[in-house]
Amino acid sequence: MTAAARPSPCALHDAGACGSCPSLGIALPEQLAAKQARVSTALRSRVPAGAWLPPCASRPLGFRNKAKMAVAGTAAHPALGILDGAGHGIDLRACPLHVPAIRAALPHLARLITDLGLTPYDVPARRGELKHILVTASPDEDLMVRFVLRSHRHLDDLRSALPRLQEHLPQLAVVSANIQPVHRAIIEGDEEIILTREDRLLMRLTLPPTPSGPAAGRDTPAAGIELPLHLPTRSFFQTNTPVAQSLYATARHWAGQDRAAGRVWDLFCGVGGFALALAGPGREVLGVEVSAPAITGARDAARLMGLPAEQARFEAGDARVLDPAVAEGPDLLVVNPPRRGIGELSQRIEACAVPRLLYSSCNPTSLAADLERMPSLRVVRARLFDMFPHTDHAEVLVELARA
Repeated sequence: MTAAARPSPCALHDAGACGSCPSLGIALPEQLAAKQARVSTALRSRVPAGAWLPPCASRPLGFRNKAKMAVAGTAAHPALGILDGAGHGIDLRACPLHVPAIRAALPHLARLITDLGLTPYDVPARRGELKHILVTASPDEDLMVRFVLRSHRHLDDLRSALPRLQEHLPQLAVVSANIQPVHRAIIEGDEEIILTREDRLLMRLTLPPTPSGPAAGRDTPAAGIELPLHLPTRSFFQTNTPVAQSLYATARHWAGQDRAAGRVWDLFCGVGGFALALAGPGREVLGVEVSAPAITGARDAARLMGLPAEQARFEAGDARVLDPAVAEGPDLLVVNPPRRGIGELSQRIEACAVPRLLYSSCNPTSLAADLERMPSLRVVRARLFDMFPHTDHAEVLVELARA
């Protein structure tokens, strides 16, 4: 029996009904070694073999803090999960990858569909109301639930049902309805209607103390800190909370080894994870993100952490058009772009005098292209973070210094 043929913890995977985790039947250490080899090969022209630190592994199961569940079937018998090639539902309520809080919540949400008569959207027939249910769990097991609907028809029904739902799910903090009226392969629409008093989920992270030695680099271990991030309904957050905590802790440790990094820019900052992890006395951090709700959340988190405005400032705007060559430019630049990378911004970074760069990438292909456009910055160290085990997806953090 080959490694790929080993029985997995998921009967749907073994039966070939769900292909979301193609490597689920392979032992996690083997997966991680293969992933490290692929990423090292993809980046070998700019990342020397000796720059790689040991990868950050994930727990094998119960790590996903998000469930993006397509809703199919009927109101009496809904299926929450994915759609097959014909547009029919495959129920993934028992998926072993979700954190326990999500697995416990999904049966109650399925029961709500039945109680309210919410007709699941039938993709082949192009009719129905409820398209998706999106669930996010915080480290404290608080929940944010978003109902993606075709219209406003059931908004009053959902509002009326909330008290009963919260009796079964007392940890339910945020509930919203997202309106997505078009028949397209787009999960969310532009309109978001908050149905609860709270409009964001508190993700109370605890950054682990970064170990010294070969796993993290040099110098003294960084102390662990609490990082309270506010997550609005339509903002991005990493799917794997423990690995995200290690990612932020590693960036904090690497940045802390440069005492000259007094001014830090965090571009594509989202809800402020990197910026707030790096903020502290003697450092001025600026976070820039195109999403205004995410910036509001980052500002609230900074206040919750007791950071004065001169230590942590956040602005809404397009990070791609910024020029690090301005007079009061950064000593350290942090970029965490979407999959397509930073594009033309890499050329402005190459032309400016910023001495150090931390680049967090979810796409080694676009990362390789961006690094090629910045030849005067050499990679000092790099680390793979297994944010999505059982898949080929890789999260990579690289530190660059100007030659």
